Amino acid sequence: MKKLNFLFYFFALIMLASCNDAGGINTLTVDPVQATIGVDGGTSKITIQTNASSWSITNSASDWLSLSSTSGTGHSGSVTLTVSTRTLESRTATLVVSAGSAKPVELSIVQTASNYLYVIKTDLTTLSFDHAGGVKALKITTDASTWSISSDADWLQFSQTTGSSGTISINITATESTSDNAKTGTISITADNAATVQISVTQKAPLYPSYNTSPLAADATGMSSTAVELAAKINLGWNIGNSLEAIGGETFWGNPKVTKALIDLVKQNGFNAVRIPCSWNQYSNSTTGKISDTWLARVKEVVQYCIDNDMYVLLNIHWDGGWLENNCTTDKQVENNAKQKAFWEQIATEMRDFDEHLLFASANEPNVDNATQMTVLTSYHQTFINAVRSTGGHNTYRVLVVQGPRTDIQKTNDLMNTLPTDPTANRMMAEVHYYTPYQFCLMTKDESWGNMFYYWGQNYHSTTDATRNATWGEETDLNNFFKMMKTKFVDKGIPVVLGEYAAIRRTSLTGDNLTLHLASRAYFLKYLIQQAKANGILPFYWDAGGIGDGGTGLFDRSNNTVADQTAIDALVQGAQ
Repeated sequence: MKKLNFLFYFFALIMLASCNDAGGINTLTVDPVQATIGVDGGTSKITIQTNASSWSITNSASDWLSLSSTSGTGHSGSVTLTVSTRTLESRTATLVVSAGSAKPVELSIVQTASNYLYVIKTDLTTLSFDHAGGVKALKITTDASTWSISSDADWLQFSQTTGSSGTISINITATESTSDNAKTGTISITADNAATVQISVTQKAPLYPSYNTSPLAADATGMSSTAVELAAKINLGWNIGNSLEAIGGETFWGNPKVTKALIDLVKQNGFNAVRIPCSWNQYSNSTTGKISDTWLARVKEVVQYCIDNDMYVLLNIHWDGGWLENNCTTDKQVENNAKQKAFWEQIATEMRDFDEHLLFASANEPNVDNATQMTVLTSYHQTFINAVRSTGGHNTYRVLVVQGPRTDIQKTNDLMNTLPTDPTANRMMAEVHYYTPYQFCLMTKDESWGNMFYYWGQNYHSTTDATRNATWGEETDLNNFFKMMKTKFVDKGIPVVLGEYAAIRRTSLTGDNLTLHLASRAYFLKYLIQQAKANGILPFYWDAGGIGDGGTGLFDRSNNTVADQTAIDALVQGAQ
Protein backbone atom coordinates (compact mmCIF):
# COMPACT_ATOMS: atom_id res chain seq x y z
CA MET A 1 0.00 0.00 0.00
CA LYS A 2 2.80 2.42 0.85
CA LYS A 3 4.51 1.54 -2.43
CA LEU A 4 1.38 2.47 -4.44
CA ASN A 5 1.11 5.88 -2.65
CA PHE A 6 4.72 6.72 -3.44
CA LEU A 7 4.23 5.87 -7.14
CA PHE A 8 1.11 8.07 -7.22
CA TYR A 9 2.96 11.15 -5.93
CA PHE A 10 5.90 10.51 -8.23
CA PHE A 11 3.73 10.43 -11.36
CA ALA A 12 1.79 13.51 -10.15
CA LEU A 13 5.03 15.57 -9.91
CA ILE A 14 6.05 14.49 -13.41
CA MET A 15 2.64 15.53 -14.78
CA LEU A 16 2.80 18.95 -13.01
CA ALA A 17 6.22 19.70 -14.44
CA SER A 18 5.01 18.65 -17.85
CA CYS A 19 1.99 20.96 -17.58
CA ASN A 20 4.19 24.06 -16.67
CA ASP A 21 6.08 23.64 -19.93
CA ALA A 22 2.86 23.19 -21.92
CA GLY A 23 0.73 26.09 -23.27
CA GLY A 24 -2.15 27.54 -21.20
CA ILE A 25 -0.75 26.68 -17.79
CA ASN A 26 1.54 29.75 -17.08
CA THR A 27 -0.03 32.81 -15.49
CA LEU A 28 0.66 36.50 -16.36
CA THR A 29 -0.68 39.74 -14.91
CA VAL A 30 0.36 43.32 -15.86
CA ASP A 31 -0.65 46.43 -13.91
CA PRO A 32 -1.77 48.79 -15.26
CA VAL A 33 -2.87 47.76 -18.74
CA GLN A 34 -3.50 51.37 -19.84
CA ALA A 35 -1.44 54.53 -19.24
CA THR A 36 -1.65 58.13 -20.37
CA ILE A 37 1.44 60.30 -20.86
CA GLY A 38 1.00 64.07 -20.70
CA VAL A 39 1.51 66.68 -23.38
CA ASP A 40 5.09 67.43 -22.35
CA GLY A 41 6.07 63.77 -22.15
CA GLY A 42 6.94 61.98 -18.95
CA THR A 43 7.15 58.52 -17.43
CA SER A 44 4.87 55.75 -16.29
CA LYS A 45 5.64 52.47 -14.55
CA ILE A 46 4.15 48.97 -15.12
CA THR A 47 4.55 45.90 -12.92
CA ILE A 48 4.71 42.35 -14.32
CA GLN A 49 3.83 39.18 -12.32
CA THR A 50 4.23 35.67 -13.83
CA ASN A 51 5.10 32.12 -12.83
CA ALA A 52 6.99 31.61 -16.08
CA SER A 53 10.75 31.61 -16.01
CA SER A 54 11.01 34.75 -18.21
CA TRP A 55 8.97 37.50 -19.86
CA SER A 56 9.37 39.95 -22.78
CA ILE A 57 7.75 43.08 -24.24
CA THR A 58 7.31 44.17 -27.84
CA ASN A 59 6.97 47.93 -28.51
CA SER A 60 5.09 49.23 -31.56
CA ALA A 61 6.24 52.87 -31.09
CA SER A 62 9.92 52.73 -30.35
CA ASP A 63 10.41 56.03 -32.22
CA TRP A 64 8.68 58.01 -29.43
CA LEU A 65 8.21 55.54 -26.57
CA SER A 66 11.17 53.99 -24.79
CA LEU A 67 11.27 51.19 -22.21
CA SER A 68 13.71 50.74 -19.39
CA SER A 69 13.71 47.00 -20.20
CA THR A 70 12.15 44.76 -22.86
CA SER A 71 12.69 41.40 -21.14
CA GLY A 72 13.38 39.85 -17.80
CA THR A 73 13.73 36.63 -15.81
CA GLY A 74 12.07 35.50 -12.64
CA HIS A 75 8.49 35.73 -11.58
CA SER A 76 8.14 39.55 -11.29
CA GLY A 77 9.55 42.73 -12.75
CA SER A 78 8.90 46.42 -13.43
CA VAL A 79 9.39 48.54 -16.53
CA THR A 80 9.49 52.35 -16.84
CA LEU A 81 7.92 53.88 -19.94
CA THR A 82 9.34 57.24 -21.05
CA VAL A 83 8.10 59.81 -23.55
CA SER A 84 10.36 62.87 -23.86
CA THR A 85 8.92 64.58 -26.91
CA ARG A 86 5.76 66.53 -27.61
CA THR A 87 3.18 65.83 -30.29
CA LEU A 88 0.74 68.02 -32.14
CA GLU A 89 -1.67 65.06 -32.43
CA SER A 90 -2.54 62.41 -29.88
CA ARG A 91 -0.86 59.04 -30.45
CA THR A 92 -1.25 55.52 -29.13
CA ALA A 93 1.18 52.64 -28.76
CA THR A 94 0.41 49.00 -28.03
CA LEU A 95 2.81 47.03 -25.87
CA VAL A 96 2.55 43.23 -25.83
CA VAL A 97 3.85 41.40 -22.77
CA SER A 98 4.53 37.65 -23.17
CA ALA A 99 5.52 35.04 -20.58
CA GLY A 100 5.87 31.31 -21.32
CA SER A 101 2.56 29.66 -22.20
CA ALA A 102 0.48 32.44 -20.61
CA LYS A 103 -1.85 34.43 -22.78
CA PRO A 104 -0.04 37.66 -23.89
CA VAL A 105 -1.27 40.89 -22.32
CA GLU A 106 -1.70 44.06 -24.40
CA LEU A 107 -1.08 47.50 -22.91
CA SER A 108 -2.45 50.70 -24.43
CA ILE A 109 -0.16 53.76 -24.00
CA VAL A 110 -1.64 57.13 -25.03
CA GLN A 111 0.11 60.50 -25.28
CA THR A 112 -2.31 63.42 -25.34
CA ALA A 113 -2.12 65.99 -28.09
CA SER A 114 -0.51 69.40 -27.69
CA ASN A 115 -1.30 72.63 -29.44
CA TYR A 116 2.44 73.33 -29.63
CA LEU A 117 5.43 71.33 -30.66
CA TYR A 118 7.89 73.09 -28.32
CA VAL A 119 7.82 74.38 -24.77
CA ILE A 120 9.30 77.48 -23.10
CA LYS A 121 9.93 77.52 -19.35
CA THR A 122 11.22 80.27 -17.04
CA ASP A 123 12.29 80.20 -13.43
CA LEU A 124 10.20 83.31 -12.61
CA THR A 125 6.59 84.21 -13.29
CA THR A 126 6.71 87.74 -11.82
CA LEU A 127 9.37 90.43 -11.41
CA SER A 128 9.38 93.42 -9.05
CA PHE A 129 11.78 96.38 -9.09
CA ASP A 130 12.27 99.26 -6.69
CA HIS A 131 11.77 102.78 -8.01
CA ALA A 132 15.53 103.13 -8.40
CA GLY A 133 15.53 100.30 -10.93
CA GLY A 134 18.12 97.55 -10.95
CA VAL A 135 19.01 94.25 -12.55
CA LYS A 136 17.28 90.87 -12.19
CA ALA A 137 18.33 87.53 -13.71
CA LEU A 138 15.86 85.36 -15.64
CA LYS A 139 16.49 81.73 -16.66
CA ILE A 140 14.93 80.57 -19.93
CA THR A 141 14.74 76.92 -21.00
CA THR A 142 13.29 75.75 -24.32
CA ASP A 143 13.56 72.98 -26.89
CA ALA A 144 12.62 75.37 -29.70
CA SER A 145 15.42 76.17 -32.12
CA THR A 146 15.12 79.94 -31.55
CA TRP A 147 13.30 82.25 -29.14
CA SER A 148 12.89 85.98 -28.58
CA ILE A 149 11.97 88.21 -25.63
CA SER A 150 10.25 91.62 -25.62
CA SER A 151 8.19 93.84 -23.36
CA ASP A 152 5.52 96.51 -23.56
CA ALA A 153 7.44 98.43 -20.85
CA ASP A 154 9.95 100.86 -22.38
CA TRP A 155 11.68 101.13 -19.01
CA LEU A 156 12.97 97.55 -19.30
CA GLN A 157 16.14 96.49 -21.10
CA PHE A 158 17.43 92.98 -21.88
CA SER A 159 21.02 91.79 -21.99
CA GLN A 160 19.93 89.44 -24.80
CA THR A 161 16.74 89.51 -26.87
CA THR A 162 17.10 86.25 -28.84
CA GLY A 163 18.59 82.81 -28.23
CA SER A 164 18.62 79.18 -29.23
CA SER A 165 17.50 75.90 -27.66
CA GLY A 166 18.79 75.00 -24.23
CA THR A 167 19.00 76.89 -20.95
CA ILE A 168 20.34 80.41 -20.57
CA SER A 169 20.23 83.16 -17.95
CA ILE A 170 19.73 86.75 -19.13
CA ASN A 171 19.70 90.05 -17.23
CA ILE A 172 16.67 92.32 -17.19
CA THR A 173 17.39 95.94 -16.25
CA ALA A 174 14.81 98.44 -15.07
CA THR A 175 15.78 102.09 -15.38
CA GLU A 176 15.13 104.50 -12.52
CA SER A 177 11.53 105.61 -12.40
CA THR A 178 10.80 109.28 -13.00
CA SER A 179 7.10 108.77 -12.41
CA ASP A 180 5.43 109.51 -9.09
CA ASN A 181 3.33 106.35 -9.50
CA ALA A 182 3.98 102.62 -9.57
CA LYS A 183 4.44 101.11 -13.04
CA THR A 184 3.48 97.76 -14.53
CA GLY A 185 4.43 95.87 -17.65
CA THR A 186 4.54 92.46 -19.30
CA ILE A 187 7.49 90.50 -20.66
CA SER A 188 6.73 88.04 -23.48
CA ILE A 189 8.95 85.15 -24.54
CA THR A 190 8.01 83.61 -27.90
CA ALA A 191 9.12 80.88 -30.31
CA ASP A 192 7.60 79.26 -33.39
CA ASN A 193 5.25 76.40 -32.51
CA ALA A 194 5.51 77.21 -28.79
CA ALA A 195 3.09 78.78 -26.33
CA THR A 196 4.07 82.34 -25.40
CA VAL A 197 5.26 82.74 -21.81
CA GLN A 198 4.37 86.02 -20.13
CA ILE A 199 5.91 87.49 -16.99
CA SER A 200 4.25 90.31 -15.06
CA VAL A 201 6.59 93.15 -14.05
CA THR A 202 6.03 95.91 -11.51
CA GLN A 203 8.10 98.88 -10.40
CA LYS A 204 7.38 100.60 -7.11
CA ALA A 205 6.63 104.30 -6.93
CA PRO A 206 9.48 106.52 -5.73
CA LEU A 207 9.67 107.16 -2.00
CA TYR A 208 9.67 110.89 -2.77
CA PRO A 209 8.24 112.92 -5.63
CA SER A 210 10.58 114.26 -8.29
CA TYR A 211 11.89 117.74 -7.52
CA ASN A 212 13.46 118.23 -10.91
CA THR A 213 10.37 120.17 -11.92
CA SER A 214 12.00 122.85 -14.08
CA PRO A 215 15.02 121.39 -15.91
CA LEU A 216 16.84 123.84 -18.16
CA ALA A 217 18.80 123.43 -21.34
CA ALA A 218 22.54 123.13 -20.76
CA ASP A 219 24.19 126.53 -20.25
CA ALA A 220 27.98 126.78 -20.36
CA THR A 221 28.08 130.51 -19.63
CA GLY A 222 30.59 131.10 -16.84
CA MET A 223 31.25 127.35 -16.59
CA SER A 224 34.22 126.93 -18.95
CA SER A 225 36.78 125.57 -16.48
CA THR A 226 37.45 121.87 -16.24
CA ALA A 227 38.07 120.36 -12.82
CA VAL A 228 41.83 120.64 -13.37
CA GLU A 229 41.57 124.26 -14.50
CA LEU A 230 39.31 125.13 -11.58
CA ALA A 231 41.68 123.45 -9.13
CA ALA A 232 44.45 125.77 -10.30
CA LYS A 233 42.31 128.74 -9.23
CA ILE A 234 41.71 127.51 -5.67
CA ASN A 235 44.66 128.53 -3.54
CA LEU A 236 43.66 128.22 0.10
CA GLY A 237 40.35 127.00 1.52
CA TRP A 238 38.56 127.43 4.86
CA ASN A 239 35.61 125.61 6.49
CA ILE A 240 32.66 127.33 8.16
CA GLY A 241 32.61 124.47 10.66
CA ASN A 242 29.92 123.86 13.29
CA SER A 243 27.48 126.32 11.78
CA LEU A 244 25.18 125.42 8.91
CA GLU A 245 25.59 121.71 9.64
CA ALA A 246 24.73 122.07 13.35
CA ILE A 247 21.89 119.81 14.42
CA GLY A 248 19.17 121.89 16.05
CA GLY A 249 19.91 125.02 14.08
CA GLU A 250 22.74 127.20 12.82
CA THR A 251 23.74 128.49 16.28
CA PHE A 252 23.16 125.28 18.28
CA TRP A 253 26.83 124.28 18.35
CA GLY A 254 28.04 127.52 19.89
CA ASN A 255 28.74 129.75 16.90
CA PRO A 256 26.78 132.86 15.94
CA LYS A 257 25.03 133.09 12.59
CA VAL A 258 27.38 133.42 9.65
CA THR A 259 27.58 137.01 8.45
CA LYS A 260 28.97 138.68 5.39
CA ALA A 261 31.44 140.46 7.69
CA LEU A 262 32.89 137.07 8.70
CA ILE A 263 33.31 135.98 5.09
CA ASP A 264 34.89 139.33 4.26
CA LEU A 265 37.36 138.79 7.10
CA VAL A 266 38.25 135.32 5.84
CA LYS A 267 38.91 136.70 2.35
CA GLN A 268 41.05 139.52 3.73
CA ASN A 269 43.29 136.99 5.49
CA GLY A 270 44.33 135.09 2.38
CA PHE A 271 41.61 132.49 1.77
CA ASN A 272 39.94 132.36 -1.65
CA ALA A 273 37.71 129.29 -1.12
CA VAL A 274 35.12 128.29 1.49
CA ARG A 275 33.72 124.86 2.26
CA ILE A 276 30.20 125.02 3.67
CA PRO A 277 29.33 121.90 5.68
CA CYS A 278 25.54 121.83 5.58
CA SER A 279 22.63 119.93 7.09
CA TRP A 280 19.44 119.37 5.11
CA ASN A 281 17.60 116.43 6.65
CA GLN A 282 16.44 118.31 9.74
CA TYR A 283 14.94 120.99 7.51
CA SER A 284 13.01 118.54 5.33
CA ASN A 285 9.60 116.88 5.47
CA SER A 286 10.10 113.26 6.52
CA THR A 287 7.30 112.06 4.25
CA THR A 288 7.89 114.04 1.07
CA GLY A 289 11.59 114.94 1.38
CA LYS A 290 10.74 118.59 0.70
CA ILE A 291 13.43 120.96 2.04
CA SER A 292 12.22 124.13 3.73
CA ASP A 293 12.26 127.07 1.33
CA THR A 294 13.47 129.25 4.19
CA TRP A 295 16.50 127.01 4.74
CA LEU A 296 17.32 126.82 1.04
CA ALA A 297 17.23 130.60 0.92
CA ARG A 298 19.47 130.89 3.99
CA VAL A 299 22.13 128.59 2.56
CA LYS A 300 21.96 130.44 -0.74
CA GLU A 301 22.50 133.69 1.15
CA VAL A 302 25.73 132.39 2.71
CA VAL A 303 26.91 131.07 -0.67
CA GLN A 304 26.28 134.56 -2.06
CA TYR A 305 28.43 136.14 0.69
CA CYS A 306 31.34 134.08 -0.56
CA ILE A 307 30.82 134.56 -4.27
CA ASP A 308 30.42 138.31 -3.77
CA ASN A 309 34.03 138.13 -2.52
CA ASP A 310 35.10 136.25 -5.67
CA MET A 311 35.63 133.13 -3.55
CA TYR A 312 35.05 129.54 -4.61
CA VAL A 313 32.46 127.59 -2.60
CA LEU A 314 32.20 123.87 -1.87
CA LEU A 315 28.67 123.05 -0.65
CA ASN A 316 27.91 119.55 0.66
CA ILE A 317 25.50 117.35 2.54
CA HIS A 318 27.46 116.96 5.77
CA TRP A 319 26.94 114.47 8.60
CA ASP A 320 23.29 115.52 8.67
CA GLY A 321 22.36 113.16 11.50
CA GLY A 322 24.18 110.28 9.83
CA TRP A 323 21.36 109.18 7.52
CA LEU A 324 23.79 108.58 4.67
CA GLU A 325 27.20 108.48 6.35
CA ASN A 326 26.30 105.77 8.84
CA ASN A 327 24.25 103.71 6.38
CA CYS A 328 26.40 102.74 3.42
CA THR A 329 24.68 99.35 3.52
CA THR A 330 22.69 97.32 1.03
CA ASP A 331 19.58 97.31 3.25
CA LYS A 332 19.52 101.13 3.27
CA GLN A 333 20.71 101.63 -0.30
CA VAL A 334 17.34 102.14 -2.00
CA GLU A 335 15.97 104.39 0.74
CA ASN A 336 19.09 106.55 0.90
CA ASN A 337 19.42 106.89 -2.84
CA ALA A 338 15.84 108.14 -2.94
CA LYS A 339 16.62 110.80 -0.33
CA GLN A 340 19.93 111.69 -1.99
CA LYS A 341 18.08 112.24 -5.26
CA ALA A 342 15.32 114.33 -3.69
CA PHE A 343 17.74 116.54 -1.75
CA TRP A 344 20.17 117.17 -4.60
CA GLU A 345 17.41 117.93 -7.10
CA GLN A 346 16.25 120.68 -4.74
CA ILE A 347 19.71 121.98 -3.80
CA ALA A 348 20.91 121.98 -7.39
CA THR A 349 17.78 123.72 -8.67
CA GLU A 350 17.97 126.41 -5.96
CA MET A 351 21.69 127.09 -6.59
CA ARG A 352 21.59 126.61 -10.37
CA ASP A 353 22.22 130.25 -11.30
CA PHE A 354 25.66 130.42 -9.68
CA ASP A 355 28.59 130.06 -12.07
CA GLU A 356 31.62 127.79 -11.70
CA HIS A 357 32.58 129.44 -8.40
CA LEU A 358 30.15 127.00 -6.75
CA LEU A 359 31.04 123.31 -6.47
CA PHE A 360 28.82 120.59 -5.00
CA ALA A 361 30.03 117.70 -2.80
CA SER A 362 28.03 114.49 -2.47
CA ALA A 363 28.67 113.70 1.21
CA ASN A 364 31.16 114.23 4.05
CA GLU A 365 32.84 111.26 5.75
CA PRO A 366 30.92 108.12 4.65
CA ASN A 367 31.56 105.14 6.92
CA VAL A 368 32.90 102.55 4.49
CA ASP A 369 35.34 99.77 5.32
CA ASN A 370 34.96 97.12 2.61
CA ALA A 371 34.23 96.57 -1.06
CA THR A 372 30.51 95.92 -0.54
CA GLN A 373 30.03 99.18 1.34
CA MET A 374 32.12 100.96 -1.30
CA THR A 375 29.74 99.75 -3.99
CA VAL A 376 26.84 101.24 -2.04
CA LEU A 377 28.71 104.52 -1.59
CA THR A 378 29.45 104.66 -5.31
CA SER A 379 25.71 104.33 -5.95
CA TYR A 380 25.09 107.32 -3.63
CA HIS A 381 27.64 109.34 -5.58
CA GLN A 382 26.06 108.25 -8.87
CA THR A 383 22.66 109.39 -7.66
CA PHE A 384 24.19 112.74 -6.65
CA ILE A 385 25.72 113.25 -10.09
CA ASN A 386 22.58 112.18 -11.93
CA ALA A 387 20.38 114.45 -9.84
CA VAL A 388 22.57 117.53 -10.28
CA ARG A 389 23.05 117.02 -14.01
CA SER A 390 19.34 116.42 -14.56
CA THR A 391 18.49 119.98 -13.49
CA GLY A 392 20.43 121.40 -16.44
CA GLY A 393 21.53 124.99 -16.89
CA HIS A 394 24.90 125.69 -15.27
CA ASN A 395 24.59 122.41 -13.38
CA THR A 396 25.29 120.53 -16.59
CA TYR A 397 28.91 121.69 -16.33
CA ARG A 398 29.36 122.26 -12.59
CA VAL A 399 32.37 120.60 -10.94
CA LEU A 400 31.22 117.83 -8.58
CA VAL A 401 33.17 116.28 -5.69
CA VAL A 402 32.86 112.68 -4.50
CA GLN A 403 34.21 111.43 -1.16
CA GLY A 404 36.44 108.46 -0.52
CA PRO A 405 35.59 105.85 2.16
CA ARG A 406 35.71 107.63 5.52
CA THR A 407 37.64 110.27 3.53
CA ASP A 408 40.64 108.31 4.78
CA ILE A 409 43.57 108.40 2.39
CA GLN A 410 44.64 104.79 2.85
CA LYS A 411 41.10 103.42 2.56
CA THR A 412 40.43 105.64 -0.43
CA ASN A 413 43.56 104.36 -2.14
CA ASP A 414 42.60 100.74 -1.41
CA LEU A 415 38.82 100.77 -2.02
CA MET A 416 37.89 103.65 -4.33
CA ASN A 417 38.83 101.92 -7.57
CA THR A 418 35.69 102.82 -9.51
CA LEU A 419 34.33 106.34 -9.80
CA PRO A 420 30.73 107.12 -10.69
CA THR A 421 29.94 107.94 -14.30
CA ASP A 422 29.56 111.58 -15.22
CA PRO A 423 27.90 112.50 -18.52
CA THR A 424 29.94 115.72 -18.50
CA ALA A 425 33.62 114.96 -18.98
CA ASN A 426 36.42 116.36 -16.83
CA ARG A 427 34.22 117.90 -14.14
CA MET A 428 34.90 115.58 -11.17
CA MET A 429 37.10 115.84 -8.07
CA ALA A 430 37.73 113.39 -5.23
CA GLU A 431 37.80 114.31 -1.54
CA VAL A 432 39.79 113.08 1.46
CA HIS A 433 40.48 114.50 4.94
CA TYR A 434 43.66 114.51 7.00
CA TYR A 435 43.99 114.40 10.80
CA THR A 436 47.21 112.43 11.05
CA PRO A 437 48.53 111.67 13.56
CA TYR A 438 45.27 111.75 15.50
CA GLN A 439 47.19 112.05 18.80
CA PHE A 440 48.54 115.40 17.65
CA CYS A 441 45.66 116.75 15.58
CA LEU A 442 42.56 115.97 17.64
CA MET A 443 43.22 113.79 20.69
CA THR A 444 42.24 115.52 23.97
CA LYS A 445 43.03 112.86 26.57
CA ASP A 446 45.37 109.92 26.92
CA GLU A 447 43.98 106.49 26.11
CA SER A 448 45.04 102.94 26.95
CA TRP A 449 46.25 102.49 23.36
CA GLY A 450 48.31 105.70 23.27
CA ASN A 451 49.01 109.17 24.61
CA MET A 452 48.51 112.64 23.18
CA PHE A 453 51.26 114.22 21.08
CA TYR A 454 52.12 117.87 21.70
CA TYR A 455 55.06 118.25 19.32
CA TRP A 456 55.24 117.41 15.61
CA GLY A 457 58.16 117.55 13.17
CA GLN A 458 61.72 116.33 13.27
CA ASN A 459 63.09 119.71 14.41
CA TYR A 460 60.34 120.36 16.93
CA HIS A 461 60.70 117.52 19.41
CA SER A 462 60.99 118.35 23.09
CA THR A 463 64.03 117.31 25.09
CA THR A 464 62.27 117.95 28.40
CA ASP A 465 58.82 116.55 27.56
CA ALA A 466 59.92 113.73 25.27
CA THR A 467 56.96 111.43 25.99
CA ARG A 468 54.79 113.91 24.10
CA ASN A 469 56.80 113.90 20.89
CA ALA A 470 55.10 112.44 17.86
CA THR A 471 56.34 108.91 17.18
CA TRP A 472 54.60 108.46 13.83
CA GLY A 473 52.69 110.43 11.21
CA GLU A 474 55.33 113.07 10.71
CA GLU A 475 56.91 114.42 7.49
CA THR A 476 57.69 111.11 5.79
CA ASP A 477 54.23 109.68 6.42
CA LEU A 478 52.52 112.87 5.27
CA ASN A 479 54.61 112.90 2.09
CA ASN A 480 53.71 109.30 1.35
CA PHE A 481 49.98 109.83 1.92
CA PHE A 482 49.80 112.89 -0.32
CA LYS A 483 51.90 111.23 -3.00
CA MET A 484 49.44 108.31 -2.86
CA MET A 485 46.56 110.63 -3.77
CA LYS A 486 48.58 112.27 -6.52
CA THR A 487 49.23 108.89 -8.12
CA LYS A 488 45.69 107.62 -7.56
CA PHE A 489 43.79 110.66 -8.84
CA VAL A 490 45.71 113.87 -9.64
CA ASP A 491 47.99 112.29 -12.23
CA LYS A 492 44.84 110.97 -13.96
CA GLY A 493 43.23 114.38 -14.25
CA ILE A 494 41.09 114.16 -11.10
CA PRO A 495 41.99 116.89 -8.59
CA VAL A 496 41.85 115.98 -4.91
CA VAL A 497 40.15 118.17 -2.33
CA LEU A 498 41.59 117.97 1.18
CA GLY A 499 38.23 118.91 2.62
CA GLU A 500 39.35 119.00 6.24
CA TYR A 501 42.59 119.16 8.20
CA ALA A 502 43.60 120.87 11.44
CA ALA A 503 45.56 120.52 14.65
CA ILE A 504 44.04 121.70 17.91
CA ARG A 505 45.72 124.32 20.10
CA ARG A 506 46.83 122.99 23.48
CA THR A 507 46.86 126.27 25.37
CA SER A 508 46.65 124.51 28.72
CA LEU A 509 50.39 124.03 28.29
CA THR A 510 52.65 126.66 29.80
CA GLY A 511 56.10 128.15 29.36
CA ASP A 512 58.54 126.57 26.94
CA ASN A 513 56.20 123.62 26.34
CA LEU A 514 53.46 125.94 25.05
CA THR A 515 55.92 127.89 22.92
CA LEU A 516 57.31 124.71 21.35
CA HIS A 517 53.85 123.26 20.83
CA LEU A 518 52.57 126.35 19.01
CA ALA A 519 55.71 126.49 16.90
CA SER A 520 55.40 122.80 15.94
CA ARG A 521 51.70 123.28 15.17
CA ALA A 522 52.48 126.20 12.87
CA TYR A 523 55.15 124.09 11.19
CA PHE A 524 52.68 121.24 10.75
CA LEU A 525 50.17 123.54 9.06
CA LYS A 526 52.74 125.18 6.80
CA TYR A 527 54.36 121.88 5.85
CA LEU A 528 50.99 120.26 5.13
CA ILE A 529 49.96 123.12 2.83
CA GLN A 530 53.29 123.03 0.99
CA GLN A 531 53.02 119.31 0.36
CA ALA A 532 49.37 119.52 -0.60
CA LYS A 533 50.14 122.18 -3.20
CA ALA A 534 53.12 120.19 -4.47
CA ASN A 535 50.88 117.18 -5.07
CA GLY A 536 47.96 119.01 -6.65
CA ILE A 537 45.75 118.74 -3.55
CA LEU A 538 43.36 121.57 -2.57
CA PRO A 539 43.48 122.25 1.21
CA PHE A 540 40.47 123.47 3.24
CA TYR A 541 41.31 124.17 6.91
CA TRP A 542 38.78 122.87 9.45
CA ASP A 543 37.67 125.80 11.62
CA ALA A 544 35.01 124.76 14.13
CA GLY A 545 34.90 128.21 15.75
CA GLY A 546 36.41 127.39 19.15
CA ILE A 547 39.27 129.73 20.06
CA GLY A 548 40.18 128.33 23.48
CA ASP A 549 42.14 125.25 24.56
CA GLY A 550 41.46 122.37 22.18
CA GLY A 551 40.02 124.69 19.54
CA THR A 552 40.82 125.08 15.85
CA GLY A 553 39.22 128.49 15.30
CA LEU A 554 41.19 131.05 13.35
CA PHE A 555 38.64 133.86 13.82
CA ASP A 556 36.57 135.09 16.74
CA ARG A 557 33.15 134.89 15.16
CA SER A 558 31.51 136.86 17.97
CA ASN A 559 33.22 140.07 16.86
CA ASN A 560 34.74 139.08 13.50
CA THR A 561 38.38 139.50 14.45
CA VAL A 562 41.47 137.34 13.96
CA ALA A 563 41.99 134.92 16.86
CA ASP A 564 45.02 132.89 15.68
CA GLN A 565 47.37 134.97 13.56
CA THR A 566 50.19 132.45 13.98
CA ALA A 567 48.20 129.68 12.33
CA ILE A 568 46.91 131.98 9.58
CA ASP A 569 50.44 133.12 8.78
CA ALA A 570 51.60 129.49 8.59
CA LEU A 571 48.78 128.59 6.23
CA VAL A 572 49.29 131.58 3.96
CA GLN A 573 53.06 131.06 3.83
CA GLY A 574 52.57 127.41 2.97
CA ALA A 575 50.28 128.33 0.07
CA GLN A 576 52.75 130.79 -1.46
